[in-house]
Amino acid sequence: MKLYFVYVLKSISTGKLYKGSCANLELRLHEHNSGKTVSTKPFMPWKIVYFEEFNSRNEALAREKYFKTAAGRKYLKTLF
Repeated sequence: MKLYFVYVLKSISTGKLYKGSCANLELRLHEHNSGKTVSTKPFMPWKIVYFEEFNSRNEALAREKYFKTAAGRKYLKTLF
């Protein structure tokens, strides 16, 4: 069974948070840190500070969408 992930990255240089989802967490972090993602390139390097696993892509996308809302950002602040 394939797993999907929702993750939160933190920029080591600026402290900025980035939320995303993927099927391969290690590969996705490598892509962010090698400048392949335009939106995160200026804030490299990144580290994973939080992630959750899901059994379906739809569940992961729904959770990512929640993290990008005001309530989701507030929830994440309670974790860090």
